[in-house]
Amino acid sequence: MQQKNIEVCFSPALIDNYDIKDKNVVLIDVLRATSTICTAFAWGIKEIIPVASEEEAQAYKTKGFIVAGERDGKVLSFADLGNSPFNFMNDKIKDQSIVFCTTNGTKAINAAKNALRLVVGSYLNFSSVANYLEKDNHDALLLCSGWKNKFSIEDMLFAGSLCYRLIARKYFQTDDDAAIVSVDMWNNAKNDLLKYVDKSDHCKRLKKLGYNEDIEYCHTFDTTDTLPVFTENKIIDTNENI
Repeated sequence: MQQKNIEVCFSPALIDNYDIKDKNVVLIDVLRATSTICTAFAWGIKEIIPVASEEEAQAYKTKGFIVAGERDGKVLSFADLGNSPFNFMNDKIKDQSIVFCTTNGTKAINAAKNALRLVVGSYLNFSSVANYLEKDNHDALLLCSGWKNKFSIEDMLFAGSLCYRLIARKYFQTDDDAAIVSVDMWNNAKNDLLKYVDKSDHCKRLKKLGYNEDIEYCHTFDTTDTLPVFTENKIIDTNENI
């Protein structure tokens, strides 16, 4: 078995340093966009239309679309839903199209839209993402959404958890410094993940806003087998039976 290469990009601001047109890119925004997207598909949403700016989201709102979104962790004033996964645990979203705008995640989608395939990754669909990457024949880049183009602990830890599995099972190899560091971080954190991630700036921010429950939920492995992908300017669940 020929091993594929895996790399980690810890900020969308660095994406131009990578050639992604022939790579699978895994979008990571653990707190909370990618976790929320996976939850929404688990609850039967039809599609998500990600937009990078509040202005775009508001324009969709005037056309009658349901809008979900936040800035700096706070629900947008005109939005119907926020960016908490618990907002989407609702039968009313079933078969709906929802416009989604977040501080970091939807901007990262825009940065990586030219990837061979852009897959939404979270702990919630960890095995689905790992299984897809293992069986597909292309190299992979794990893209951390971070916080306003800065490094974030929670996204790098998820990248490390995924790298650790893929390398340990010999599907991938790496000589990428960011990937190596992410695995080291994961090995330091894995025995008490919530305690480690509690150090992060974004955890502190969300706790101040009362989203303690979101933090624990977003660090739960394999609650869904969804595999959301970005295609033709929207996110759909490919529901790969891998």
